[in-house]
Amino acid sequence: MRPVIGITLDAEPPGGYSRDPWYALRENYCGAVLRAGGIPVALPHEPDLVSHYITILNGVVITGGAFDVDPALYGAAHRHPTVRLKERRTRFEWRLVEAALAADLPLLAICGGAQLLNVVLGGTLLQHLPDCRPEGLEHEQPHPRNRPGHPVELMPGTLLHRIAGTARMAVNSAHHQGIDRVGPPLKVAARAPDGLVEAVEHPGRRFCLGLQWHPEYLVDPADGRILRAFVEAAEACRR
Repeated sequence: MRPVIGITLDAEPPGGYSRDPWYALRENYCGAVLRAGGIPVALPHEPDLVSHYITILNGVVITGGAFDVDPALYGAAHRHPTVRLKERRTRFEWRLVEAALAADLPLLAICGGAQLLNVVLGGTLLQHLPDCRPEGLEHEQPHPRNRPGHPVELMPGTLLHRIAGTARMAVNSAHHQGIDRVGPPLKVAARAPDGLVEAVEHPGRRFCLGLQWHPEYLVDPADGRILRAFVEAAEACRR
């Protein structure tokens, strides 16, 4: 049996695909897990079922999406006008991250998932990068996500650096928010040329990695190595 990898879904209100509320997941999330050797399973947003999900999963992917973590969850007094919430999804993913960490289940948090991981562990976010860091890079790249937006520098001695086998990667970039204060258990694993944190990891867990980019697009050869290492960690957990 391949390891079973739970992947969180996005949720949308009525309109577009359906006149009823609907879940969504890009095909390449599942394809990337399949190619890396796992069995992808989509996870509906049922906070009360998180403990059951954890018993049948060998690894968890927290996906990105066009929404934000509620600033109130990290103590911000104000909410930037660009912030868009999906409260049920955040409540579900928050519990899922906590449960995966408690069970030491391999966890890969992507884009907004990395931001959520940071907040769950006591960190804070920059609510809108163009306002907070006007001198910084354009982190919402205008061209397609299957092309790189900027490089990142990987921190020596980190899990990410060991897996990637390189000091630099080319990554896609599709986020208007970013990590500000890093949650205390986490360590910075990569930065953009403008200094923005692009990856974090939890050295106290067997595999807990948050990436601000989307490795499922396989923009850089190291993306595939990251996904394979995650699935291999899930396989070791299954045994």
